[in-house]
Amino acid sequence: MQNFEQFLLDNLPTSKSIHPTYESALQNMLIAGGKRFRPALLLGVVKAYNPLMLDSARHAAFAIELLHTYSLIHDDLPAMDDSPLRRGKPTLHVTFDEVTAILAGDALNTYSFEVLANAPFSDANEGKTYKRTCI
Repeated sequence: MQNFEQFLLDNLPTSKSIHPTYESALQNMLIAGGKRFRPALLLGVVKAYNPLMLDSARHAAFAIELLHTYSLIHDDLPAMDDSPLRRGKPTLHVTFDEVTAILAGDALNTYSFEVLANAPFSDANEGKTYKRTCI
């Protein structure tokens, strides 16, 4: 998982904006850490069935983590659970504000599909193996 953590840090979403904290908000909850159970599960299955695809699978694992983080951000919002803490740190709407948290969560949701769409699943046979492994 150390390789995945580095992959995550190397691929954090960026967005140049006139908003002073938007880019920090996009990255904040991803950097906060967590168990990373979902990416670990995917990478473990890929490693067991086709270790040659591990590098490519990191993209899919990252997309899953982005989606999961988006769901946590939205779950913590005042209109939902109104949680002040997540993973032992202030939630995004507490650190920034509710509007920024909503926008950052939505952006992570969309970015997850971009990451998956641009993942390097180039060889047709590898793609079939990967799809079979994940389904």
